[in-house]
Order: sequence, then C-alpha cells, then structure tokens
Amino acid sequence: MESNFLNIPVSNIYTKPDVRSEVSTQILYGEKFKILNKKKGWLKIKTYFDNYIGYIRKQKFRKNFKPQFKIFKPKSKIYIKKKNKFSPSNNFLYFASGVSVLSENRKYLEFEKNKWIKKKDTKVINHYEKKFLRIVKLFLNTKYLWGGKTLDGIDCSALIQIYFYYNRIFFPRDSKDQIKYCRKKRSKKFDKGDIIFWKGHVGICLNKSKFIHAYGPRKKVLIMPTNRTIELIEKTANLKVKKVTNIEKY
Repeated sequence: MESNFLNIPVSNIYTKPDVRSEVSTQILYGEKFKILNKKKGWLKIKTYFDNYIGYIRKQKFRKNFKPQFKIFKPKSKIYIKKKNKFSPSNNFLYFASGVSVLSENRKYLEFEKNKWIKKKDTKVINHYEKKFLRIVKLFLNTKYLWGGKTLDGIDCSALIQIYFYYNRIFFPRDSKDQIKYCRKKRSKKFDKGDIIFWKGHVGICLNKSKFIHAYGPRKKVLIMPTNRTIELIEKTANLKVKKVTNIEKY
C-alpha cells in the first residue's frame, strides 16, 4: 500500500487493535509509515524509520510530505494567526518532528493552514547534531512512560533512539533489538557515549562516571553515578550488564 505521513503531533502505536492493549511505541508528526491492513477503525502499520509494526487509530493522513525543517526543542508550541496576531494554542509539536513550510513570517513558520511554530524552535532538516548530550539532556526529569518518546513521557530505549531519529540514522526501537544491533566495546572502562545494556534496560554514559537513563523505578529520566547504577540494578532486579557499546560507532 502507499506511504502515509502522520499529521497529528503524536500517536500511540498499540500491540493490538484495542486502546486497552499495550502501547509499544509512538509515532511523531511527519513520520512516514506504510499501511499493512485495515480492521474496524484500526490500521496495522509499519514505520519506515525503524520498521516497527503495530496498530494506530484510523483517520486521514497526509500522502505527500517533504519536510524542510525539524523541531529542535522538547516541545514547540503551535500558534494560530488572527488579524496578524499569533496566539498560542494548547497543542505542540515534539522534538525531532519534521515539518514542511507553507509560508514564513519574521518569527514563525506555517506548517499547515493557520498552524504556526516559532522559527527559533527548528533546525533545517539535514542538520546533524554530533553532541548526543545536547539531545538526551533535553529529556532530563521527563517522566518514565513505557512506549513513550516525547517530553510528555519517554522510556529507556526511546531516550537512546531519539538521538538517532533526530539525525535520521537508523537505530532499532526496543532495547532487545538495540542490543543485537550494536557492536560490543572491547575496553572495560566506561567512557563518554558508552551505551550500557541490561536485559530490558539501557542508558548512556555522560562521562566516565555519570549515567543518564529513563529509569522505571524512579519514574523519570535522571542522572546517576554509573557504578552505583550497575550495583543498584543488580541488587534490585538481579540483572547484570549484558553489553557495552559506544554511540559514536553508529
């Protein structure tokens, strides 16, 4: 079937065609996907970025979309223009969402009919952010949310993947797939950019001694001492480190 592009800020992707089923991930505004089949108000889809399969609610989506910019702010407020005055709505676009531009104002970009965002919240679509710290730290203190990938809630594997999604570089969504995809680091010393995997959990080293992750037991994204985190996870969850890689390898 033909390609589609999400035209709402974010949508849950469910494991089954039922809102009571588990949310496995989310899809962001402008993200491309393929419809695999339709079922009573639901669509089974496959995302192009990471080949993720799941169910979203049926609605009309964009068929043609060529983004020129992407959001480089945790949440970018959407504005409505009335009589040359821009008024904030209650809606946002989220970090890494791509947008196409219908028209421009001195401070704003119109991405849909009378829907505007601030220019300062964006970067050009081919902007490459080498400093992963600039991205992961945007989500510091964001609440932990299984399947989430926005400032309103994010999980551990999405916190890693969002860096790659922003740069439009393929990287798997779930930690079980990420660990298979990643190459093992030879050195046993921890360095800046080291991604540490446990069974069902992942995070990244900010430097030789500090570690950031979306940590379920603490219900948020936080920075902790690396060695203390390893000890804590082994003590509370009986899990040992399974693999270490480095973000610069990809």
